[in-house]
Amino acid sequence: MRPPPDRHTTAVTHRAVQRGVLRGMGIGMAITLLLLVLMIALAPRALLPLIGPTASLVAALHWALLPVWCLAIAIGVMARHRFLHAEDIDGSGLAGSGLPGGGMTASRGMTGGSWTARIYQAILQNTLEQVVLAIPTYLIWAVTLPREWQAAVPAAAILFVVGRILFWRGYSGGAPSRALGFALTFYPTLVLALVAIVAALVGLR
Repeated sequence: MRPPPDRHTTAVTHRAVQRGVLRGMGIGMAITLLLLVLMIALAPRALLPLIGPTASLVAALHWALLPVWCLAIAIGVMARHRFLHAEDIDGSGLAGSGLPGGGMTASRGMTGGSWTARIYQAILQNTLEQVVLAIPTYLIWAVTLPREWQAAVPAAAILFVVGRILFWRGYSGGAPSRALGFALTFYPTLVLALVAIVAALVGLR
């Protein structure tokens, strides 16, 4: 029989992981607030759209292509991996099912795919969730906030890309390793959404 897990050791390890996550998330929030405040305060002309809500909306759609490309790359990497590896080519939906077309994964009785496939799938799922949040937020910001504040959208989109790169590179290292990447992806969207809500309540236009 295996000895029971040491609860004290488990608790200490959990707290250490939590500290690592909080550190990464805190750094991500600080970077997010600093960059967004600077973009709103400085309003660099190169990042501002033409005058008018339609121009702001079009500019936001252009910048939204950055998160879309992050999602497209994640899909492409996942598809390429499945194509090149016999244990993952049928996908997790057919793995171990015994259904026609189940192929090698069904015959081998595999159910969850390889370790690499599971990581790619988790990254893809998280990226999809972030894109679903980010794009509507960019568009709402574009049509409800002043033109002088619109440089916040490209800043958020660029942070999204940087965050996805860091999240991808750090994913296999555990929660502390991917916390900064997650924060740089999520917090810009969150801040824009919160500011847009406050602006709507106070009537800022």
